[in-house]
Amino acid sequence: MEMILPRARLAGLAAAAATAALLALAPARAADTFITVASTTSTEQSGLFKQLLPEFEKASGIQARVVALGTGQALDMGRRGDADVLFVHDKVAEEKFVADGFGVKRFEVMYNDFVIVGPKADPAKARGSDVVAGLKAIAAARAPFASRADKSGTHAAELRYWKAAGMDMAKDKGPWYRETGSGMGPTLNTASGMNAYALADRGTWLNFRNRGDLVILVEGDTRLFNQYGVMLVNPAKHAHVKKEAGQKFIDWLVSPAGQSAIAAYRIGGEQLFFPNAGSGR
Repeated sequence: MEMILPRARLAGLAAAAATAALLALAPARAADTFITVASTTSTEQSGLFKQLLPEFEKASGIQARVVALGTGQALDMGRRGDADVLFVHDKVAEEKFVADGFGVKRFEVMYNDFVIVGPKADPAKARGSDVVAGLKAIAAARAPFASRADKSGTHAAELRYWKAAGMDMAKDKGPWYRETGSGMGPTLNTASGMNAYALADRGTWLNFRNRGDLVILVEGDTRLFNQYGVMLVNPAKHAHVKKEAGQKFIDWLVSPAGQSAIAAYRIGGEQLFFPNAGSGR
């Protein structure tokens, strides 16, 4: 015998079915509302992302979840397909990443500079505006130097400066050269605790509170220029990459709105990063 259900119950069943269908779709839609950005510790520890990400999310409805690593580790993440976008600062390595097919296109976003910090008394007499002369003085004095030693963009720059100073740190380092294997903030903490010298990006230094007796000793050398770039991980290599949402993040960063947000970030009235999208430097 056929059972006839009351109209109200039929309506209720239909509503329940519709709700179930929506719930089934919800995880897929939620997954599209965020991207994974592998970035440098300097952009995270300088506080820049606290300024940028809420503005991007407000403009796009997309949440950017940052994994802060050294640039080398961030590039490795991209090669594995564990990130959608890379926001890093080692131009040579970034261009190779794209040339090898792991990235779609590299966009320049902003720059700041590196500085050498060290004890206010400057026992190595490194103070000045020449990074190579400063490092030579530190090495000659065998003064404690804290290196990130983490294959980051900052570490890659440091090794280039040591090479320009005539030193191969794989064989010329001694007990005075302390390798932390950690990010910029922890390395600065180590330098502060040891009263040691260190190479740092200016953004992280300005946001660093545990300075102890450390001050900026070397700055102003054009070789200390520090360029940041952004790239979409190639979806042809990793089909799960959220290319539309990732590209929206990149487009926003290089847009007038994103560039203005970068320029507006200051600590104590001092600008940390300088937008230069499209500069092609």
